[in-house]
Amino acid sequence: MTTILIARHGQSDWNQEKRWQGHADRPLSERGREQAQALANRLAHIELDAVYSSDLQRARDTAAVVAENQELELEQLPELREVDVGSWSGLTRPEAEERFPEGFTRWRDGYPGWKDGETYEAMTDRVLGAVQRIAAEHEGGRVLVVSHGGPIRALHAAALGLDVHSYRRLRPVEPNARLSAVCVVDGKLTELCPAREIDALIARDQEARREAAAQPPTPAG
Repeated sequence: MTTILIARHGQSDWNQEKRWQGHADRPLSERGREQAQALANRLAHIELDAVYSSDLQRARDTAAVVAENQELELEQLPELREVDVGSWSGLTRPEAEERFPEGFTRWRDGYPGWKDGETYEAMTDRVLGAVQRIAAEHEGGRVLVVSHGGPIRALHAAALGLDVHSYRRLRPVEPNARLSAVCVVDGKLTELCPAREIDALIARDQEARREAAAQPPTPAG
């Protein structure tokens, strides 16, 4: 079992202004930088094997604080980017509703409102593929992935056995810098753990590691 800790990036300037971002490469706000440090402090007692992030600076800069604190090299993957929202990038909700009323209704129903960006299915496929590769590379370990609201919803949905559209209708977007976790077993995501349950998950993970280390080696031949 590989434990994947997941965090959304800290607040960006466009989060502060409540604008869609998608692939727009927006910086952290002052509040976002504070959230990144708070995330690093939250994880200070947890030994990580690796830290990964989206290559967009709001995720990269959040993850870099944790990686530096853990003395780990940050790995950046474009596959962990937010969904591409096309022409909605930079718009507020009122602006999108005014310009694209039919699309806005689709978006409220859990589907993409834009026609020139990326589908949630395509985003889910690339994000799940990246996380499954990360889990395979660090099998039995514990990894932090810093990504975005859309990808995190997709990972949570997969862990719960739901399609991403159903999950979007059920749950609001994760707050900035919120920590959650999933487990990966035999390449499949399982066991969504919200923030309040992560310490218990880590304690169980650490106990399993200690038990594995205490096992006598298997004789050769």
